[in-house]
Amino acid sequence: MASTAATTPDGPGDDSDANRKKRPKLRDGVMKRGKTWSYVIRVTDPETGVSKPKWVGGFATEEEAKAARDEARVKARRGEYVDRNSITVAEYMAEWIEAHGVEIKPKTLYMYRYLINRYIVPRLGGTRLQAVRPATVTKFYREISATGGKGGKGLSPRTVEYVHAVLRKAFRDAVEVEQILPSNPVERAKRPRKRRSEPAAVWTPVQLRVFLTEVASHHRLHAFFHVAAYTGARRGELLNLRWSDVDLEAGELRIAGSASFIDGQRVEGTTKSGRARTVAIDAATVAVLKGHRAMQAADRDAAGEEWRGDGKHVFTTGWGEPIHPDTVSSLMSILVRRYNNPPAGKGEQPAEPLPPARLHDLRHIHATTLLLAGVPVHVVAARLGHADPSITLRVYAHVIDEQVATVADTFADILRKAG
Repeated sequence: MASTAATTPDGPGDDSDANRKKRPKLRDGVMKRGKTWSYVIRVTDPETGVSKPKWVGGFATEEEAKAARDEARVKARRGEYVDRNSITVAEYMAEWIEAHGVEIKPKTLYMYRYLINRYIVPRLGGTRLQAVRPATVTKFYREISATGGKGGKGLSPRTVEYVHAVLRKAFRDAVEVEQILPSNPVERAKRPRKRRSEPAAVWTPVQLRVFLTEVASHHRLHAFFHVAAYTGARRGELLNLRWSDVDLEAGELRIAGSASFIDGQRVEGTTKSGRARTVAIDAATVAVLKGHRAMQAADRDAAGEEWRGDGKHVFTTGWGEPIHPDTVSSLMSILVRRYNNPPAGKGEQPAEPLPPARLHDLRHIHATTLLLAGVPVHVVAARLGHADPSITLRVYAHVIDEQVATVADTFADILRKAG
């Protein structure tokens, strides 16, 4: 190791006896500077091959400095040493999201920014990135779970999971891409126990039929609800659907993208999985779409010069404009409420009211019905646009369990009939 005079933070200077007595002593790479302890190691620059001293300070005790020195020496010999960096979590997250933004979809980017600004920066932003430990992140999760929501209320485990996913991605890049962290503390942090989410109780096929034939059939967007129920496609996928993606002769829809609104602006991009898929449709759905196309043509003729569409989208407003996603979601709830409690003079209450349901539940009904009918999981996954059948297995585990319970009897019946 180089001499103390060459490697001390004070550097070379007056070497008088009086001055040397004032200087802190460097003992095996460790010394006290002011109220804290520091260590120094020699690190070889991988580009130049030149060995240079690296000082690291701020340790409360000599023991802490020595322990950190020993760890740094081992990593330096392996070529794994990471130089300390003063960048804070807030500064790093700001740089990371700008660089990461080109790789992800606009809606996902919007959510990432929200989670970073709403939860991560206020509580972790001032912390130096390299000072973050698993315990730091565990405490952070515990705090936002208890008081991170509006009015000081706690956040749901699901929201904490979203925050965790963003942190994990960002810190992983700090390790693997930026190389300013030796390991990812987020991976080792403890977060609130994740509860397996399953779709809530959905309508039966009979209830779905009532909705399509008696409730939605009188609305101009009846075809939207019909196609959603009969294909299991996502809301954004259907609102992005073009007539050029519809082959009524072959009975197929090509789901090629998705539409959403971000900050009041319509944004169109790829599907959730990033891949296009072809979904077969039955004869009744073909007939519904033919009727919808004829109605759209009538709307265009009636609007005349006031028509605002380009004729490409399958589902539009009466003026031809693309539909806002919230419109169809709220419309479904409105239609169900009116059916269950019709206005005065508009009919009687049904003997069996429809349970409340969300638009996304039509997708769940589609998947559940197919799985209970014995359609293979990989076929249902492809129809829903899941990137992997394991997603379908996880989301619809309760349906798979129902099938498993009947497998023994099914096998026995087959052998009995064979005899």
